[in-house]
Amino acid sequence: MDYVYLILAVLCAVLGLAGAVLPVLPGPPVSYAALWIMWLRNPQDISSASLWIMGILMLVVSLLDYVAPVWLTNKGGGSPSATRGATAGMVVGLFFPPWGLLLGPFLGAFLGELMAHAPAGKALRVALLSFVGFLLTTGFKFAYGVAVLIMMW
Repeated sequence: MDYVYLILAVLCAVLGLAGAVLPVLPGPPVSYAALWIMWLRNPQDISSASLWIMGILMLVVSLLDYVAPVWLTNKGGGSPSATRGATAGMVVGLFFPPWGLLLGPFLGAFLGELMAHAPAGKALRVALLSFVGFLLTTGFKFAYGVAVLIMMW
């Protein structure tokens, strides 16, 4: 049974890392599940304090994932069309890895803002801020996933 827990934990950790870049997977919660599985396997492997700290960090990172891109897009004066465009670009970008994952949100926000009749300069600024938000949150989610992997070993 020990190996079943270990395999499930590693699977969750790897899926959590994949969730850092794939919007269809909730990366931090899946990574956090890996810690709980490791704790179920052997409570001495992961302390309860670590579970609490990583749980709080998981909530913060997950919240930032939703708030930061929208906040940065709005900070640049972007319309809701830019936010929707960035989301659509991210989904379409899944089919064209790896560049689609990077350029999709940027192009989507840019086109969304242009469709809202914004000048090209403003659309570019909004798209850049949306892209920065995407990179920041992806980095936070990836760092969280790596931290979970390190804690598991």
